[in-house]
Order: sequence, then C-alpha cells, then structure tokens
Amino acid sequence: MPVTSDIAATYRGPRTVMRRLLAMDTNEGRALAILMAGCVLVFVGQWPRLARQAHMNDEALNPLLGGALLGWVFMAPLAIYALAFLSFLVTKMFRAPDITGYRARLALFWAFLASSPLILLNGLVAGFIGPGAGLQLVGFVWMLVFLWFWLANLREAGWGGA
Repeated sequence: MPVTSDIAATYRGPRTVMRRLLAMDTNEGRALAILMAGCVLVFVGQWPRLARQAHMNDEALNPLLGGALLGWVFMAPLAIYALAFLSFLVTKMFRAPDITGYRARLALFWAFLASSPLILLNGLVAGFIGPGAGLQLVGFVWMLVFLWFWLANLREAGWGGA
C-alpha cells in the first residue's frame, strides 16, 4: 500500500497497519526512511510558524528555516532513536516475547509518521492563528493520537496478536 493509504488506515486501526509492516522483511533502511519522512514533514509543518515569527519580529526567515532544518532533519532523528531504545528496554522489562530493537524502532517511527498530518495542522494553526487555545488543543490532540499509535504499535510489536 502507498504510505498515504497506510497513514489513513492507521487512524482506523493502528495495529492492523503495524502488523502489515512487521510482516515485511526486517529492513533498517525502511525504518530510517519512515523516521526521516516524519522529520521532514515536521520541518515542513514549521514553515508557517516560522514565517509568522519572522514577519512579527522583523527577522530574516532563512536563518530560522536553517535552524529548524538542522534541528528536525539532523538532530531529532538521533533523539528519536534514543527514545526508541528506551521504549525497547521498557517493553523488554514487561517481558514482551516478540520485541526486538528493530520492532520497537519501527513502532515508534511509524507512530511518528502516521501522526504527522496533525503536526502539519499544528503548524498551520501556529502560523495563521498564532498562540492560543486553538494551538494548544491541536497540540494536545496530536499528543494523544501519537501516544495511541505508539502504544498500539508497541503492543503489536511486542505481543503479536495478544
């Protein structure tokens, strides 16, 4: 299935999509591509907010975009890999029989990419409406959806059909 169809299907049932991803052969390149796609989408989602900030504060836009690029495309993947390792250790403590480092990484990376439409919405709200209750609401909804996807994916990755 195309990635966009898988993202839409994740909102209907995250474990089904995760099961399909886990059924494919172990491919670290695929996991990295999923993570990088998520990070690039977060970077793109920052553009409206950064454009607003540059306009409101009479700053140059390019340095802001460069900083966001450095942070989201080069630094954030390292932090997300570390978070995936921690989730692997925690899942291992709960004696998940099927968990491996790759499966824990894929669970987190896919949850991050699948929740990216809400990150893009968050960027639009930040750019066009600005700080306020609407931005907080979209951020909170993104956090809930991301956690739902991540926990469902970890359950599928660690305990299979249980």
